[in-house]
Amino acid sequence: MLKTKSEEKIAPVMAAYGRFPITIEKGKGSYVWDSEGTKYLDFTAGIAVLALGHVPDAVEEALKKQLDTLWHCSNLYHIAPQEKLAEKLTGLTCCDQAFFCNSGAEANEGAIKLARRYANLVLGKPEGHIVTFNHSFHGRTLATMTATAQEKIQSGFGPLVPGFKYLSYNDDASVQAIIDDEDCIAVMLEMVQGEGGVIPADKTWVQKLAAVSKDKGIPLIVDEVQTGMGRTGTLFAYEQYGIEPDILTVAKALGSGIPIGAFLAKKHVSELFTPGTHGSTFGGNPFSTTAGVATIEAFEKQDVLAQCLKNAKYLTQKLNDLKEKYAKKLTAVRGLGLLLGVETAAPAIDVVNELREKHHVLILTAGKHVLRILPPLVTNEAEIDQFIAAFDDVLKEQ
Repeated sequence: MLKTKSEEKIAPVMAAYGRFPITIEKGKGSYVWDSEGTKYLDFTAGIAVLALGHVPDAVEEALKKQLDTLWHCSNLYHIAPQEKLAEKLTGLTCCDQAFFCNSGAEANEGAIKLARRYANLVLGKPEGHIVTFNHSFHGRTLATMTATAQEKIQSGFGPLVPGFKYLSYNDDASVQAIIDDEDCIAVMLEMVQGEGGVIPADKTWVQKLAAVSKDKGIPLIVDEVQTGMGRTGTLFAYEQYGIEPDILTVAKALGSGIPIGAFLAKKHVSELFTPGTHGSTFGGNPFSTTAGVATIEAFEKQDVLAQCLKNAKYLTQKLNDLKEKYAKKLTAVRGLGLLLGVETAAPAIDVVNELREKHHVLILTAGKHVLRILPPLVTNEAEIDQFIAAFDDVLKEQ
């Protein structure tokens, strides 16, 4: 029986987001404009999505051409831009094959499924568990939410999906725990815990994890949904750690704002996905994979990684200068590349609001006392100076 619709006047969109009180209508480069015509410097990059800035010319041009030819095609047929994007991604990583989906959560969900299939068919451990780490963030589907070792993300959604175990990040005791754990079937981690406070992984610790995974014959899953596509100064952050994941996930910046995700894997794992084992109606469609191809080609032609490293060095130095100037108000600056976190004595959301309201600058939080700064990789020194001047003014008034 159909329930009578509520007579109470409510917003038609579910209130699952705490939204800032502006409506964004236009974007270009490092700037956006709201419905009132106010211009903002956007150092959120759509939560690390817009590596090339808003509406990058090269991607826009490719998508306009694709709009005139083919928008969607079932994965029951070969899709030329999908195969081209897979070739590019596997050529740029340690992985052999790619599967395309629509988001970071789906990419991580697919990685978890692939690891479990490996556990069933190769390890002979159908009841085993995947190790993830406290304060991680891997998505909001039931499985990826369970993999996310944060109670605030999981609260109210039980029962959680079985098959996960949580250990401490950057802790050698966790390495030993995995060595002693006969039921561990995979290890899954971020190179920088973005939502968890912008905490980079310790290089020696990661190398120990990789060595243990290899010795035990279990897949190492690296979640690069936020760190991938150049955000940390290399195309993927794992490259800076001297390791090779067995399964790698990517999304966010892969399509320059067009929804796309992917998980990649080495052949000994990926070959277990045979016809009928996994699927996605929209995953890897011609439009989204055209965006992915154009994004990677823009990275190559514009030398975006070099721009990122240059900008990261400049921005990090400016932030450290502010930390020295306001030692009681800023307690730490950390991160990799242009994924930066700044610890504040004041509530981080207060700083975010003051920057938006008084200076028309957009940044994010990563916890109660951590600011998350995510400019486009192609930002410039003038834009960085604009942000630093605004941040300086807010700190001065606190």
